[in-house]
Amino acid sequence: MSRWVEPFLEALQAERGAAENTLKSYALDLSDFASQHDVAQADAEDIICYLAGLEAEGLAATTRARRLSAIKQLYGFAFQEGWRKDNPAARIKGPQRPKTLPNTMSEPDVSALLAAAAKTGRGDSAKTRNACLFQLLYATGLRVTELVSMPLAAVLGDPRMILVKGKGGGERMVPLSPPAKDALAMWLPLRAAGLKAKRQSSPHLFPSRVPEKHLSRVQFFRLVDQVALAAGLDPKGISPHSLRHAFATHLLANGADLRAIQMLLGHADIATTEIYTHVLDERLKALVLEKHPLA
Repeated sequence: MSRWVEPFLEALQAERGAAENTLKSYALDLSDFASQHDVAQADAEDIICYLAGLEAEGLAATTRARRLSAIKQLYGFAFQEGWRKDNPAARIKGPQRPKTLPNTMSEPDVSALLAAAAKTGRGDSAKTRNACLFQLLYATGLRVTELVSMPLAAVLGDPRMILVKGKGGGERMVPLSPPAKDALAMWLPLRAAGLKAKRQSSPHLFPSRVPEKHLSRVQFFRLVDQVALAAGLDPKGISPHSLRHAFATHLLANGADLRAIQMLLGHADIATTEIYTHVLDERLKALVLEKHPLA
């Protein structure tokens, strides 16, 4: 397996700029397939049987579709490299992924979450950091990895816009709202003072206890749960992605152009952004059903 998979992952990283999390997911999916079939000798029937086994195990359609995608790309790469004379996965169709609308939040719920973030944490420094994290997330619609790994250099000099490095190494500019700028202005001196007291330095805007590293995704997900509870909201329906969705949905509801939202979110394809129009459609339907006098 390693004879094929390692060069395949290296090519993904070099040619497409695949993120580390993406590479890990591909490696795990292909490792599972290789544990049941000889990658070099497998044919279309083997792949179909593997997918049927995943369905029998009760794996979700999205998981099965993702694994088939990894297998297709691996064999496509092997065919291009001349390792195989065919691509056994080329004509195999995966399960239809169910179309689900993203979980989003109302503007009052977002306001409650932002207020709770400023009151959550041990000490003023932690509370100020948490307020900055949530204000930045809602103001910019960043992905959680983009937020927690943001370099300090990106926000120095009282910026009106910040440069974000997103998926595949793509870069985009996102503007900062006045509340986000204020939260950032309060956090930077406390951050510097805390590191100075420990005689440490860090290149990250949100350093972890080990200053060479940044706040982790897991830590931030846990923080979102804590803040949601403090705001009186159900944490099961709230995640960092919920605030990203709220950012896009609220912009669209207030008249923003879909193309502009696509650029702000860093979507490669505007079809991905169009799902937010469906969110608004569902809200309009609910509004008619609840408020119309003849409903």
